[in-house]
Amino acid sequence: MPGALFGTDHIGQDVWSRFLSGGFTILSLAAIATALGLILGIAVGLVAAYSRNFLDDVLMRIMDVILAFPQIMLALVAIATVGPNPLTIILAVGLTTMPRVARVTRGASQPVVERDFVAAAEAIGVPRYRILLSEIFPNILSPLLVEASLRLTYAIGVIAALAFLGFTAHPGAADWGLMIQENYIALTVQPWGVILPVAAIALLTISTGLIGDGIARASAGIDRTRGAG
Repeated sequence: MPGALFGTDHIGQDVWSRFLSGGFTILSLAAIATALGLILGIAVGLVAAYSRNFLDDVLMRIMDVILAFPQIMLALVAIATVGPNPLTIILAVGLTTMPRVARVTRGASQPVVERDFVAAAEAIGVPRYRILLSEIFPNILSPLLVEASLRLTYAIGVIAALAFLGFTAHPGAADWGLMIQENYIALTVQPWGVILPVAAIALLTISTGLIGDGIARASAGIDRTRGAG
């Protein structure tokens, strides 16, 4: 079709326009779902690490139960039960992201909880929520930033996989996973409907992984140490 940069799909829609629109959909859903998982996971991990009692065991066992099931399977069950609407997809991906963030948060927080400045804050009567937010949380930001980049990568992959299987927020709307599912049959005739979303998903996952690796190296001082040598 004249004016269509990468041609049209199986029903004559502009591939480039659908690709750009689908990118906004998957990125927005993945970002919101990741933010939800981070908020819930950080809250659970901080409480578990700070409590150091029966509550810690209960919270972590619940997280272990959720982790025992593949993330994509839990998301599929939730979406198939309630329906593939945006809220369900966000909740499904966010809640299945929570246990992984909680474990990282708990592991990073446990050494901080034993530090003297936390004991000093407790001694002068600082409320527990302020100790969690102002004393412990700022000291575990580096591993959490790395984990956030990893969780965003997995969220993009899960949401794209759900759309490929037909569980999309808006059936018929532009979505990278749905574009792949709709156009892979005609791959040899019109490859751009598949190549563009596949390449974009791959670049997104690689870039978020590189960002996480960069944050980890910066927090560990690897590049600074190498430069000083």
